Amino acid sequence: MEADPSRMTDYTLPGEPSIALVLRRSARARRITLRVSQLDGRVTLTLPQHTSPAEAIAFAKSKRDWIMRNLARQPSFVQVQIGTALPVEGRECQVQTGSGRAVRFEEGRIFVPGGKPVAATVRGALKERARARLATLSDGYSVRLGLPYSRITLRDTRSRWGSCTSDGGLMYSWRLILCPPDVMAYVAAHEVAHLAEMNHSPAFWSVVEQLFGPYALQRSWLRENGAKLHRFRFED
Repeated sequence: MEADPSRMTDYTLPGEPSIALVLRRSARARRITLRVSQLDGRVTLTLPQHTSPAEAIAFAKSKRDWIMRNLARQPSFVQVQIGTALPVEGRECQVQTGSGRAVRFEEGRIFVPGGKPVAATVRGALKERARARLATLSDGYSVRLGLPYSRITLRDTRSRWGSCTSDGGLMYSWRLILCPPDVMAYVAAHEVAHLAEMNHSPAFWSVVEQLFGPYALQRSWLRENGAKLHRFRFED
């Protein structure tokens, strides 16, 4: 993701267990607020412009029990390592140690070269695979629509699976590679359709159906399962 200019720093709230905080300053904030993300459990402490970090951290300490209760409600997170089972294009693949210099996807397995950081290496390979799949899908839909896009960008977004800018730039979450192929194809059709309709009007959905076909099942799959794809941690 792009750097957030409002982000200040990270802080670890001491205790057992310790709690990682992300401190952000906001010009619109009128009071100190705490938020626990339902997607990845990230705890964000937002400060008004003239509030000191020390005051905000003191506030977070006073709310430690509230933070812990909310973290307890989060789904269990999975640190990607040797032995982890990951969904890749709708098929479960187990991460294993392999030979050679590059990651290999074979028969329900992801082989990671020995000596390399496992999580980051798998993440890199998944992003490359996602870019290739999404570029092919976007090219096909763009040709059918008769409207070109300007670029494809991959990010690890938490609030959306894709977007389209007014100048034709397509953005996708690389975690779409963890979805079944038809779900990824639906998202690509959705974003390419924005090249014709920069809205979510009936005309827009008509373009989506023109490009992809009936999409209710794929849209429902994302609503029901999308958040689970953020539980995989790819930081070594």
